[in-house]
Amino acid sequence: MTNSSTDEPGPLLGPADIRELAATLGVRPTKQRGQNFVIDANTVRRIVRTAEVRPDDVVVEVGPGLGSLTLALLEAADRVTAVEIDDVLAAALPATVEARLPERADRFALVHSDAMKVTELPGPPPTALVANLPYNVAVPVLLHMMATFPTIERTLVMVQSEVADRLAARPGNKVYGVPSVKANWYAEVKRAGAIGRNVFWPAPNVDSGLVSLVRRDKPLDTTASRDEVFAAVDAAFAQRRKTLRSALAGWAGSAAAAEAALVAAGVSPQARGESLTVEEFARIAEHKEAAAQ
Repeated sequence: MTNSSTDEPGPLLGPADIRELAATLGVRPTKQRGQNFVIDANTVRRIVRTAEVRPDDVVVEVGPGLGSLTLALLEAADRVTAVEIDDVLAAALPATVEARLPERADRFALVHSDAMKVTELPGPPPTALVANLPYNVAVPVLLHMMATFPTIERTLVMVQSEVADRLAARPGNKVYGVPSVKANWYAEVKRAGAIGRNVFWPAPNVDSGLVSLVRRDKPLDTTASRDEVFAAVDAAFAQRRKTLRSALAGWAGSAAAAEAALVAAGVSPQARGESLTVEEFARIAEHKEAAAQ
């Protein structure tokens, strides 16, 4: 018996639909914006499934492009808000939704903006973020959305495979760095699958990966602010080959002050940033002022 839900054309966009839509709009995916459109309906269904989108979810999508993932999200969620920077794509998307899912069109909102500048969204607060993020801005956009919309409980993003590895890396891993620590400030982060190149148009010359971020039930228990902790993280990884005593000298005011903060936080001054958890960075930030006095 065939599974009719994957065999029927339905409202989702296939390769021919995507190319026809792009031709009508005069759109060519641009490298500058890191655009690679998903042309496989089964892949977008898989993303929605992996994201565990629920019927009561308010989903925000960044970089919807021609609407492949948007339509699949609209089928599953209560409502979807898409943030699109491209003038032509932003103008066309509401009409695509209206044509292919007319019964859900009133559940869709479009914000024509750079995601990095978005500070509010129309309608109820978002509960989930699901996006095929443009490769060149994936990490800053992800961190901005997590910081700006604390109601986002679950996130699933498709990013370049090596970015997925960096986001989900654990302390001690050679790709563990600033994105790993900062993402961990907000959420439990893990790899959630791989995506092949042939489901995109144009096919990228890199593999893609899915990353799941489930927001912490309670914020990190620290008296240091996020900005203070992130400043310590940035300093530690700016010179990642140096010991923390050296790498944090500028941040703390001197190598001696850095050492005092590290010792007070229970971290070896000879350790390197890549061995520390976000909790340890928070403890170091807490002890900075005391050490400087």
